[in-house]
Amino acid sequence: MDQRQALSAFAALAQETRLQIVRMLVVAGPDGMAAGIVAEKTAVSPSNVSFHLKELERSGLINQKRESRSIIYTANYGALGGLIRFLMEDCCGGNAEICAPAAAVAACCTPQTTEKLQ
Repeated sequence: MDQRQALSAFAALAQETRLQIVRMLVVAGPDGMAAGIVAEKTAVSPSNVSFHLKELERSGLINQKRESRSIIYTANYGALGGLIRFLMEDCCGGNAEICAPAAAVAACCTPQTTEKLQ
């Protein structure tokens, strides 16, 4: 992840509803969640949630796929892991043990892991 992508991701997450949506989609796992369910769980109107979902998708933090008449949204685990890795890249002046817990979290979101999830 480069700085431009990180800035886009942080801008998307710097809004309460969008942060809530990403966290819900992470919990939902690879099966994701239909847009209507996202709107219901966030108590936001469908048109409003649609706006937020587009912003998150534009930032690369979520993906969408069509399943019959529904659009299913999923967390982009690779992008989320990349964001964590971007923050921790030059961690702690070479004291890797300080960053080990965060590195372990980022490692769970590697592209190899997400391929297994899909």
